[in-house]
Amino acid sequence: MAINMITPILMTEDAALLALTHWLSPVFPVGGYAYSQGLESAVETGDVDDAVSLQDWLAVVLEDGTGQADAIFLTAAMAVDADHSELDAWATALAASSERLQETNEQGAAFTRAVNDLNGETSPPVALPIAVGRAAAYLGLAPERVAALYLQAMIANLVTGAVRHIPLGQGAGQKVIAGLAPLILRIATSAVGKSPKDIRSASFGADRASIAHETQDVRIFRT
Repeated sequence: MAINMITPILMTEDAALLALTHWLSPVFPVGGYAYSQGLESAVETGDVDDAVSLQDWLAVVLEDGTGQADAIFLTAAMAVDADHSELDAWATALAASSERLQETNEQGAAFTRAVNDLNGETSPPVALPIAVGRAAAYLGLAPERVAALYLQAMIANLVTGAVRHIPLGQGAGQKVIAGLAPLILRIATSAVGKSPKDIRSASFGADRASIAHETQDVRIFRT
């Protein structure tokens, strides 16, 4: 059933969750599997080489880097009076590297195209968290709930890449995802009501890895 994105819709919570988890699933044509947020570079240099270092790396990304920034952009985009164009300008200005900007713009454009195709809409492309928040605003779900599922999908995608690239056992990868759940919930909840002015960054290793990846000789991932 197509979802009308112009006016708010009445739908059950279960239907809303099905729509959201569809959008955030690997089958949705966003191409998240092609991006690593510089994690490939961190694996190449040995900064991330096992489950412990992977979980530590991702915890910093969540709390002090992409995670908290994306959660704030997403929840801000869900507000009734959200200016998505202005939020997108903030996302461009705050991108830590050219590849981080490429990543959020390309996935945001792909997400927007897919949702537009589903719903017969013509929304303009914006950065990924803003695109997800804009679409999710009509589902009637709590912003912190949407942000938590978004962050879990982001972490699951990065762990999937790490499982193949470190390499890491599937069981170890699942434990990393489960171990980050409390942090994901806390960051998603704390993002509600904040604006881009509240975004901070202290994920220096991840930012450096993303910059280094731009000139890495052998690359599997786009970023």
